[in-house]
Amino acid sequence: MTSSHDATARATVRLNALILRGFQFLYPRDHRGELAAVVGVRAHDNVIDIVRLHDENDAIATRMPADEVNVLVPTRYSWQRTGPACRVIEELLELPDDRIA
Repeated sequence: MTSSHDATARATVRLNALILRGFQFLYPRDHRGELAAVVGVRAHDNVIDIVRLHDENDAIATRMPADEVNVLVPTRYSWQRTGPACRVIEELLELPDDRIA
């Protein structure tokens, strides 16, 4: 059985790996001023990688062409995962940087 502290530590390690990879983070807020999500974005080569974390069990990561008009709700993408934040981030980190997935 893992503790909440262990889960937080694993998530922190994965988020730091995204930062080292060049992700920039935004913290959009809802109409009440409360944090709605944590959004990480990285543009590289001819793609944009984006990850949205709503809570530890609700995340979505997407790789899309650099010319996608709406990066938060893309109509075109080459890779996408949803699920628990740690798993989604791990899969995003496994994508190669040298080509479109």
